[in-house]
Amino acid sequence: MTVALDATYSLGDDLSGVGIYSRELLWGLAQAHPGMHFDFCYRPHRYLRSWSEALPRNARRRILAPPFGPGGADLFHGLNQRLPEGRLPRAVATFHDLFVLTGEYSTPEFRARFAAQARDAAARASCLIAVSEFTRSQVIGLLGVEPARVRVVRHGIRRLAPRPVAREKVILHVGAIQKRKNLERLVDAFESVDPAWKLVLAGSSGFGADRILTRIQQSSARPRIQVTGYVSPEELAGWYSRASLFAFPSLDEGFGMPVLEAMAAGIPVITSNRSALREVAGEAALLVDPEHTEALAEAVRDLTQSETRRQELTQRGLAHAQQFTWEKAVRETWDVYQELLG
Repeated sequence: MTVALDATYSLGDDLSGVGIYSRELLWGLAQAHPGMHFDFCYRPHRYLRSWSEALPRNARRRILAPPFGPGGADLFHGLNQRLPEGRLPRAVATFHDLFVLTGEYSTPEFRARFAAQARDAAARASCLIAVSEFTRSQVIGLLGVEPARVRVVRHGIRRLAPRPVAREKVILHVGAIQKRKNLERLVDAFESVDPAWKLVLAGSSGFGADRILTRIQQSSARPRIQVTGYVSPEELAGWYSRASLFAFPSLDEGFGMPVLEAMAAGIPVITSNRSALREVAGEAALLVDPEHTEALAEAVRDLTQSETRRQELTQRGLAHAQQFTWEKAVRETWDVYQELLG
């Protein structure tokens, strides 16, 4: 029996959330089921690059393009809410988010292309995996998918090795510098914080970055705001070890991996009370309305001024984060396969 998966996004060191998910599932499934055969399929623009990586012993490399691709596999899994052209005997598609259908957080061209791919995958997949209950509700409501066809399999947490450094008065945000992340309001809130604190924005530039960077340049707190650009996992581990507060007031998330990474690293978290973030953070974070700047500012001031409150949230976060493992995600994904394969 052979399972084929779209491995396109698993390549490289600078992995997005989808890339981390793809990498963990691909290698996790192959390791957990050594008697199975897996086809790691790469779209043409990444296929040659894939040869720089060694695959698990029970996996082979295939190009994901007609007339090649998942032909002959018993099941195909699209890991990023899209499926290849052609007939598939059994197909699973993972949906991470649908914010391109609900907000202007990317270019019109990208939104149109993404929407078409998502609708096609929703129509043709035998079963859909959503990474949160929130995303499941959007798949059902926005794409008209029957509830019985959608399963929830939550992400795990990328474990980054902690650094032996002291905590500093640093408020950390991890994620792209883009409109959806609501960073202009975070800068507004930060300006009201004790000047002993610093704001670090760790991530590369995305849609709407120019406006955000202009706002930072004009900020009265500009000397205390650091924009790092892309950071490697090793550098990110360092920031998680140094920061004393994590702020993630995103307007829309299908899951929100950085929130759990911060909790696992022992950082108290402030995040939004909407989209999947309320679900993912549970009662282990301080939740705020991301469009209410003063509420965000009050939350940031509250935690910067109270070490006791920070310690309380840190302990809650450490316990909460333990529920999310990639081993669990792999096991639950395999259960979906078994359901389809009988």
